[in-house]
Amino acid sequence: MSSRHADGCVFVIFGASGDLTRSKLLPAIFNLCEDGHLPDEFAIVGVARPQIDQAAYRKQMREQVRQAEGEPLQPEKWKPIEDRLYYISGEFNDPALFAQLTKTLADVRAHHRIPANYLFYFAVPPDLFGTVAEGLATAGLTGEQEGWRRVIVEKPFGYDLATAQSLNAELRKGLRESQIYRIDHYLGKETVQNIMAFRFANGIFEPIWNRRYVDHVQMTVAEDAGVGKRGAYYDKAGALRDIVQNHMFQVMTLVAMEPPISFGGEDVRDEKVRVLHAVPPLTHDDVKRHVVRAQYEGYANEPNVDPKSRTETFVAMRLFIDNWRWAGVPFYLRTGKRLPHRVTEVVIQFKRAPLMLFRHTPVNSLTPNTLVLRIQPNEGIALCVNAKVPGPFERLETVTMDFSYAEHFKTEATTGYETLLFDAMIGDQTLFHRMDMVEAGWQAVTPILEDWTTDTRSRLPAYVQGSAGPSDADLLIERDGREWRD
Repeated sequence: MSSRHADGCVFVIFGASGDLTRSKLLPAIFNLCEDGHLPDEFAIVGVARPQIDQAAYRKQMREQVRQAEGEPLQPEKWKPIEDRLYYISGEFNDPALFAQLTKTLADVRAHHRIPANYLFYFAVPPDLFGTVAEGLATAGLTGEQEGWRRVIVEKPFGYDLATAQSLNAELRKGLRESQIYRIDHYLGKETVQNIMAFRFANGIFEPIWNRRYVDHVQMTVAEDAGVGKRGAYYDKAGALRDIVQNHMFQVMTLVAMEPPISFGGEDVRDEKVRVLHAVPPLTHDDVKRHVVRAQYEGYANEPNVDPKSRTETFVAMRLFIDNWRWAGVPFYLRTGKRLPHRVTEVVIQFKRAPLMLFRHTPVNSLTPNTLVLRIQPNEGIALCVNAKVPGPFERLETVTMDFSYAEHFKTEATTGYETLLFDAMIGDQTLFHRMDMVEAGWQAVTPILEDWTTDTRSRLPAYVQGSAGPSDADLLIERDGREWRD
């Protein structure tokens, strides 16, 4: 998180009665306030459809933040937010709502002496992005003649390349690209942010961060839960769209990118998009051989899911990045629901050391060196090395040097939105998707989506809930003489 002071602004949340606002956005604002990162000139205006009076809304949000924090809120810490929390209701396609919003913003700014800076958060379904953006533009709330105007939009940004481009065209009717912040909460996690610092601030890793020393890279996003209440959305999206195309690709670009000329937002994003452009398009045969999809048993019985659904809840794939640094190094990606544990991690496995020196040495589980970047739930970094077992005999064993964020920095768990909201307030777009990055991500998965759309006859493998996924995923990596990290 930048040390720069955030500008005074009004934070306007469209969809302010929804789960995202209750469980993520307001708790993140509370954490920013608690840590002293919010400016004194700050207020929140919630906009949603339900007819709720302001006092009732404040009471509801206080209880929701208390639940999210898991402990009673200290009045002196919550009251500064509650006193600056406002609410208006209406239909998003009604010009009267935006006229009311314009008046409310003027009143709030005057009362709290806030500059004419507005941060709009679209916590609404994507099919409403264009409607809300048009309403703001028509009301004159997107022009920057006085102060700045920024818009944060949630994923999913499109259903495929064509819909992503169409959605962007709707937003661009009243906004410039520099005003649009496409958020991905994964990029707000400390370990994800630390990938660049870890790579470029330590002289011992960058020289070996290439095809000469790295054997392969594994990325895993595993969830032990099912689709829950998201059945209607998930059944249209699936694991490839929901996780791979955005979360996993964004983390992959941080792992694989070249050193940027600065940590400025555009310089970093330039290098990230080059990684995605270097992923060669998959052919039909590539999809059949190097991409695995499956569905957990019982998925079709979930609420709001088509009983005949062919939507994948698990994806594993092998990709390459065809550039000088990574030529020939496979990147293995896997994600799924109803797996044994909830874990997100990146594993960089280095090439095995020559074993001729140890041909007569008893070895207990001697393995190649691996660097594990744990993104959730226990954020940290682990380096696995081989060492001699104490005693008079020459015996080797793999040991782990482990760093934990929570233990070292004594930090408390966050929502993942704190850094992203703060960066939007200071105008830093480094951790946000740029449109060319969105398009490059869709281009990479389009051959897979097209192949799956036309393939309606082949059997969709099922896997047992609580297992590590389908056996085909193991074969995918075992064919190369490798195995998934347990």
